[in-house]
Amino acid sequence: MGGDRLDDAGIIELNPDLALVQTVDFFTPIVDDGEDFGFIAAVNALSDIYAMGGEPLSALAVAGFAPDVVPLSVLGDIFRGGAQACAREGVVLLGGHTVRSPEIFYGLAVTGTVHPRRFLTKAGAQPGDLLVLTKPLGTGLLSTWLKRGQMPEEFLQPLVASMKESNLQASRVLREHAHALTDVTGFGLLGHALEMAKASGVAFELWASAVPLLPGAMEAACAKAVAGGLKANRAWVGERVSGWEHIPEEWALILCDPQTSGGLLAAVPAQS
Repeated sequence: MGGDRLDDAGIIELNPDLALVQTVDFFTPIVDDGEDFGFIAAVNALSDIYAMGGEPLSALAVAGFAPDVVPLSVLGDIFRGGAQACAREGVVLLGGHTVRSPEIFYGLAVTGTVHPRRFLTKAGAQPGDLLVLTKPLGTGLLSTWLKRGQMPEEFLQPLVASMKESNLQASRVLREHAHALTDVTGFGLLGHALEMAKASGVAFELWASAVPLLPGAMEAACAKAVAGGLKANRAWVGERVSGWEHIPEEWALILCDPQTSGGLLAAVPAQS
């Protein structure tokens, strides 16, 4: 598969019945607990394989760390969390590479498999399809609120639990029904929906009232816990989406919110 489409992972056909799926993803900490961060980053990377309808086999860890700034034990916590996520998903963690970096980052390079005639892409959505979103929105807003030290404690556990939740089972169900599939990450729901609509040659209609939210997401939006990525998303989709006049600005922020380890977005037949 070439690079003409901006899909979630690359496909390399090995034979008529087997193809490799490959991806890499890493980012800087979004929660304070090192083990949680490693776990979330690993789940986030594996999601790109699930978004193609594939099954991950193995992973290599990639990390940046500054031992003169942060205790080395924190790096151990991050690695432990990533290893736990891989073990839960049945993925073999083969090793990896760490570099000195002024900013901490962690993630995985993942290899999986898929049938070369059965993988899913962002293209394929058809008129009359319904859109299915498998996780609630709000991780970006809530994480920014947390970094500012303003997020109420009661919203932390649901936030972390959502980001640690795997897309494996959702992928296995949706690959049997979906016409198109992607995961909702850095471009927010509207950004990734636009990618899918463009690749499929269709238009989407979304109702804000039908979109699931994490506890505290609306409160974070009202508190204007807005990071730079959300502002860029809002500006980009603002020129390509109509209907802004019908929703409050807080909803516009939520729909453009960059997600970490977000859910899958699928276009499925209405009768499925």
